[in-house]
Amino acid sequence: MSTELFTAFAAFAFVSSITPGPNNLMLMASGANFGMRRTIPHALGVSIGFSLMTTLVGVGVFGLLKAYPPILIAMRIIGAGYLLYLAFKIATAAAPVDENDGRASGKPFTFFQAMAFQWVNPKAWTMALTAISLYAPGNAIATIFVIAGVYCVINLPCVSAWALAGVGSRQLLKRQGALRVFNIAMAALLVVTLAPVIIGGNGF
Repeated sequence: MSTELFTAFAAFAFVSSITPGPNNLMLMASGANFGMRRTIPHALGVSIGFSLMTTLVGVGVFGLLKAYPPILIAMRIIGAGYLLYLAFKIATAAAPVDENDGRASGKPFTFFQAMAFQWVNPKAWTMALTAISLYAPGNAIATIFVIAGVYCVINLPCVSAWALAGVGSRQLLKRQGALRVFNIAMAALLVVTLAPVIIGGNGF
């Protein structure tokens, strides 16, 4: 990968990682509801899981999806349904508790849940497919690994910033009814991220 291509990809990775999407909205909600310590596995699962997904897409999954379109349609339906389920869970989440208090009625995403979620996340698919299509000409294995590694390094601080933003809002959200409004707003925004999938089917 040339220096110019690397610089262009790094900029793309930052912009695509920092902008709103299912991962970032869910991490912000998790930070607000569970605190940063309990959200760390979620953030790590997003970054590592997405980098692994990008690698697998580059080395063959993309070709498989193009060869068998019904698989892509099935994944789109499953992803949309799961996102709607997560939106419901966020909208009905319990009030936040102290990070050291284990009595919360809900649970944050685990590391492996966050990794698995990338495979039904429309934005993650868009990011991975765009990166491989534009920045890995010929699907060279070395370039694919560079792309996955750069994504991991850039993505983690970006998604963590959203979790920290949620943590920063915890004091404000302790007011009566404030958390419910926040969670409903996060759930609504999560549903909005389905628009590319529902309208035109271009989500992934």
